[in-house]
Amino acid sequence: MAADVFEVQLVSPEQILFEGEAEMVVCRAIDGDIAFLKDHVPYLGVLADDAVRIIQPDDTETAAAVHGGFVQMNGEKLVVLSDLAELKDDIDVARAQQAKEQAEVALAADPDDAEAQAALVRADTRLKVAGVSS
Repeated sequence: MAADVFEVQLVSPEQILFEGEAEMVVCRAIDGDIAFLKDHVPYLGVLADDAVRIIQPDDTETAAAVHGGFVQMNGEKLVVLSDLAELKDDIDVARAQQAKEQAEVALAADPDDAEAQAALVRADTRLKVAGVSS
């Protein structure tokens, strides 16, 4: 089974959040969801705000909320380079819920508020990765 794994790095400007082997990685690029397996064709894409799921050889899964960035696959190694990323266990659910409520209030006052729209997407992504229904 080790023959079907590849190297994965999940990196933000602050730290390396994950470095190890995976059997599959699933993420959302701006043009849609994509799953990577070993020997995937070379790929470079822009990430949308969403979850990145890293399925490891022991059937454990590492999930992260990713807010923008890039994903690059060369067949043997996948790198997710994100502007802002948080592992599932590091997400402050109360803070994310508060940010969502504040963004919704701001959008009720001004539906065209781009900053509030972005804040709402970030909060929803965090809550989704944390397993909290929004």
